[in-house]
Amino acid sequence: MKWEWWRETPFSVKLLLSTSFMMNMGFYALIPYLTLYLTGSIGWTLTMAGIVLSVRQFSQQGLAFLGGVMADAFGYKGAMFLGLGVRAVGFAMFAFCTETWHFFVAAILSGLGGALFEPACSAAYAIITPEAIRKEVFSLRNVLGNIAVVGSQIVGTALSAIDFTYISLFAGAVFGLNTIVIFFLFPPIRAINTRHSIWESMSTVVKDKLFVRFTFILMGYYYLNMQVFLTIPLFVENVTHSKANVGIVLSALSLFVILFQMKVTQLLEGYQQRLTLIGIGTLFMSVGLFLFAFADSLWLILLDVFLFALGSMIAVPNLVDVVPRFAPKDLVGAYYGFNGYSIAIGGSFGQIAGGWVYDVGLRLQTPWLPWTICLVIGFWVAWMLHRMEQQTGQIGNDLKKIARS
Repeated sequence: MKWEWWRETPFSVKLLLSTSFMMNMGFYALIPYLTLYLTGSIGWTLTMAGIVLSVRQFSQQGLAFLGGVMADAFGYKGAMFLGLGVRAVGFAMFAFCTETWHFFVAAILSGLGGALFEPACSAAYAIITPEAIRKEVFSLRNVLGNIAVVGSQIVGTALSAIDFTYISLFAGAVFGLNTIVIFFLFPPIRAINTRHSIWESMSTVVKDKLFVRFTFILMGYYYLNMQVFLTIPLFVENVTHSKANVGIVLSALSLFVILFQMKVTQLLEGYQQRLTLIGIGTLFMSVGLFLFAFADSLWLILLDVFLFALGSMIAVPNLVDVVPRFAPKDLVGAYYGFNGYSIAIGGSFGQIAGGWVYDVGLRLQTPWLPWTICLVIGFWVAWMLHRMEQQTGQIGNDLKKIARS
């Protein structure tokens, strides 16, 4: 892979890449082990644990639309600073939860912080990154994020052997450090939206029927993606009878991305049908999940995880690159925020329904059930995105013109 584009990357983008690395380190050190903590030490069912995770997810993505609109109107640095600080408090609070409602408060605060910083961060990436190198930057962000996941699993496994409290405090401290970095080092980006009120901005996005349709289809993608935080860790522990193997599997998932993401991006560089690529990636992810139905050893699980990782390597850089192609430049934050509903609804449903179906499959002695549903969802997403691209005649950069028509 040629790295000449790195010289064209502004310092502010490089700073965002470093903070994304740190955010992934803190996030993945906590969330997978939160599921095991709630179902193990606390004694909750997987369904109940899924509800807590979905509350965090929905409070983040459900409010991200408003967060993105506010970032467009008032500036991205402030939104990132405030959001990172709120999430730091929410993640650290998990260390002190003793009652059921405490966990829900911590989950809501964690989600609210994400609603403030995530659309602002994504919009800042899109605005300050030259379009010619955007896909390479997003691919590198995916690689760095997965390097952080590997590191987080080492930290999470080590700290979980002592006490979950330390995992929670570590995650909170990482986001707290990010808050300081953004405040002192990230340059202000002036508000881009000076023409529309908040309600006009929201109305413009909602009336973009093509983008609304795209967001709806992506709910299926995030149903599959959220299994990483819920059913996969429990499945690995049930099959291998080892909590340490959860860290091995999640680290392997990240390692595959680290090793092959830039190569996959390079191989697909000339393929301009981005929506179809997202669908193909989603289909690979669903096949990897479906094959869990036949996995009875750590090695077979790792093979299935490779297919899942390959799918994410195909889908993710195109997914984040497509959103700003729909959006006018002064509403990029709003578009990223609205696109968060695909995560809010699809991800929350994936965590609640995914946990419930997994429990039902065990109870009915049909362990293949949750993975078969994943396969069906993968085929649906791939087909719908391919149809959408064929019906619009979208090829590469023409997407923005179609979205405006």
